[in-house]
Amino acid sequence: MDVKPGATAEVEMTVTPDRTADAMGNKGVMVLATPFLIGLLENAAIAAIQQAVPPGAGTVGTMVEMRHLAATPVGMKVRAKATLLETDGNRFVFEVEAQDEVEKVAEAKHVRYMVPDLQRFLARAMKKGQPR
Repeated sequence: MDVKPGATAEVEMTVTPDRTADAMGNKGVMVLATPFLIGLLENAAIAAIQQAVPPGAGTVGTMVEMRHLAATPVGMKVRAKATLLETDGNRFVFEVEAQDEVEKVAEAKHVRYMVPDLQRFLARAMKKGQPR
């Protein structure tokens, strides 16, 4: 895979009611829920290396170490930027930050691994759900 440290990508989303802590069960808390913020951070990392993923392969996240620094209300946009720090074979380590329209809302370290045969990986995972 031909991707070098320093590769970056940015993704953006708007906070909607279905992405809030309230929607996750924390009633009345109408701000971006941490799980959705983590998803945005992962999407930025995926975007940073996606063009280098060979056909039939994919990447999977294996670690997110994040600090959720500030709340973002419904209607506000959040932008995440991932920077590839290092790569070691199939392992990719990213620094990721997120900012809403006012301030920095998250900082994280994220690790992804390339799965050379995505269909084989998925087939093996699906076997877990089959009766034994």
